[in-house]
Amino acid sequence: MANSEKTLVLVKPDGVAEGHIGDIISRLEGKRYQITALKVVNATTDQLKRHYREQVEKPYFKEIETYMQEGPLVAIIVTGTDVVKAVHNLAGKTRPNDAQPGTIRGDFAHEYPDGILRNIVHTADSRENAHHEIAIWFPELAVAAHQKVATKEKVGAK
Repeated sequence: MANSEKTLVLVKPDGVAEGHIGDIISRLEGKRYQITALKVVNATTDQLKRHYREQVEKPYFKEIETYMQEGPLVAIIVTGTDVVKAVHNLAGKTRPNDAQPGTIRGDFAHEYPDGILRNIVHTADSRENAHHEIAIWFPELAVAAHQKVATKEKVGAK
């Protein structure tokens, strides 16, 4: 497939708690993208620091950490043609009140009076970030890929 790529989608704890996992997957599949990996995760501080590496030193990082650890999240690898940009657009603008109807955030996310941004879903915003984020949330796939390469090298060396 030309321009086929992978991206990461995280259904954040509010999306899980409000029952939107199926809604989000349906939207992805409705666009003919493939779900190639999916798991329920309880985010660790280490994962969040690596994922939000550019925000770790910001005063609001602790709020992000608290929010992302409120409950389980669902990590999804989505594969398809030009999927990074398309899925990022499908998610909608970061702030729920700015997100257009028809986008995931526009239809399901809410602004809360406590000031903590809860916006249902995270999507990678570039191929580089998608690669980086997939490695954080699916480290077993990186290990499996490495083992596959090592096995091929051993077979080829005989």
